[in-house]
Amino acid sequence: MRPFDPQPHSGRYLSFSEREEIALLNAQGKGVREIAREVARDPGTISRELRRNAATRSGKREYRASVAQWKSDLAAHRPKTSRLVANPRLHAYVQERLSGQISTPGGKAISGPATSGWTGRNKPHRKDRAWVQAWSPEQIANRIKLDFPDDESMRISHEAIYQALYIQGRGALKRELILCLRTGRALRAPRARSRRKTWAHVSPEALISERPAEVEDRAVPGHWEGDLIIGLERSAIGTVVERSTRFTMLVHLMREKGYRHKHTVKNGPALAGYGAITMKNALASTMSTPPEQLARSLTWDRGKEMSAHAQFKVETGIPVFFADPHSPWQRGTNENTNGLLRQYFPKGTDLSRWSAEEVEAVAHALNSRPRRTLGWKTPAEALNEQLQLIQQAGVATTA
Repeated sequence: MRPFDPQPHSGRYLSFSEREEIALLNAQGKGVREIAREVARDPGTISRELRRNAATRSGKREYRASVAQWKSDLAAHRPKTSRLVANPRLHAYVQERLSGQISTPGGKAISGPATSGWTGRNKPHRKDRAWVQAWSPEQIANRIKLDFPDDESMRISHEAIYQALYIQGRGALKRELILCLRTGRALRAPRARSRRKTWAHVSPEALISERPAEVEDRAVPGHWEGDLIIGLERSAIGTVVERSTRFTMLVHLMREKGYRHKHTVKNGPALAGYGAITMKNALASTMSTPPEQLARSLTWDRGKEMSAHAQFKVETGIPVFFADPHSPWQRGTNENTNGLLRQYFPKGTDLSRWSAEEVEAVAHALNSRPRRTLGWKTPAEALNEQLQLIQQAGVATTA
């Protein structure tokens, strides 16, 4: 006869041979952590296994591999009846917290705006949504323990509520109740997408904490801040500002051949003008203008357009540092300059229509404007003074 050794679906689950080893070690009086080391599993896995799948028919808890395997197989049977289907009281509690009507503190019901029916898509864009209780599944799952502390039948996990909303085979909640969730998504985001690193291109050596201390007081020129200003139909212009003189350079970003708005090829090359390689080349060309002594570092926002910052550093010798998430004040000079540039490039306008010459003219206008922080000098005059100091230092060194 073939030995009784059912194989699990994957290494995620305990096998029968592992359960036999757990039973032997447990009988020898070994602790949970010691068993976990022997079986090469997490201590939490061993603890749950001994608690959930122990044999109890003898009146005491004893762990036997065959009984544990039988209990595990029984628990794994699918499909199961949803708790929300089997327990009407639980169903009513969850649905009331999701879609119940809101009211005043005095108890008067408020209907809110009139809304159209669900179309099967996400929440309506720039339209009224129904005013409902709109508790999140996590709030419901945790609050119910406080409302019914002694009733074990009134328990549900937030994941079970999400599955009841998004998987109609669960047969518990109506599909249109997804509009009661804050996001109002018709489909759940895949787990791999939710775990994707937003700022994977920011390496440890490129964090702003690694930036030289001399950058902070603006005493040493040559440290720049940069970002993009975005326009209509994925158009953009790069902005680079020197911290001590406020001198501004604009990076003209032309769309690449083959770009068509809303007709981009899925997973195709970035053709909008500020893809990583396009941005790297255009920025390298712009940053080659000032002398080496006035190009010491560059601090950028965390946008993906600077994903090729390592190549940029190799080509130009300028290290790139990235500000912390949601910290625009760490690039305050650049943020202020972008606000000034919006006079010429308002939001909601197509920035790709301007030529390199026209963009340069705007930069010149900004650099010719006197600034109070510079003692009413212009950024161009302040930069010219720095260039003269560099030339004088070079002459003195040569002499």
